[in-house]
This record gives sequence, C-alpha cells and structure tokens, in this order.
Amino acid sequence: MALPPFLSSIVGWLRAGYPEGVPDVDYIPLFALLGSQLTNDEVNEIAKELETTSDPESAEAIKRAITAVTDHHEPKDSDVARVRARLAAGGWPLAKPEHFDPVRWP
Repeated sequence: MALPPFLSSIVGWLRAGYPEGVPDVDYIPLFALLGSQLTNDEVNEIAKELETTSDPESAEAIKRAITAVTDHHEPKDSDVARVRARLAAGGWPLAKPEHFDPVRWP
C-alpha cells in the first residue's frame, strides 16, 4: 500500500538526511522526534515503509526503537539534536507550522 504524499515526503527527507541508511543508534531519537510531530499511526506507517526497504537487521532495530519510544524511553537531548541536524540537512522543516495541514506541509 502506498504511503500518503505527506508521509512519502517524510520518508524522502529521511533518505536525504541518511543516504547510507539510518544507523541503529539514531532510530530511537529519530522516532522520538517523529513522534513529537506525528500521530502514532503515522510513525508506524513510516516505520513499516523503512522496514520493507531495509535489511533484516535494520528492520529489527526499527521495531525495537518503536517499542522503546512507545514505552517512553526518552533519548538523550544530544542524540535528538544530532538526528534533527541530519534531517534538517535533508530538508526536514524543523518547526511545525502553527496551523498544521499535512496536505500542504511543508
């Protein structure tokens, strides 16, 4: 099933920010950061998309990261800052607009 354009653009930003793939140490801060701006369903859709295009070890790391984030394991601020910088380099908008409309975002 194809992702909605909004979520596809997020996957595109992830791939631009991490052209070699997301390292395992960045999954927890990445999904914590995404979870602060997206619904749980949207984060899970992105995770599923990344799982299908990743090697089995990365797919398992994604599942562990989602579990850690949903169990409220907070990543270090420094880890979130590192991931935020990578995403910004890929075009991720750092601040969510006040009137958030996924169809027109960014």
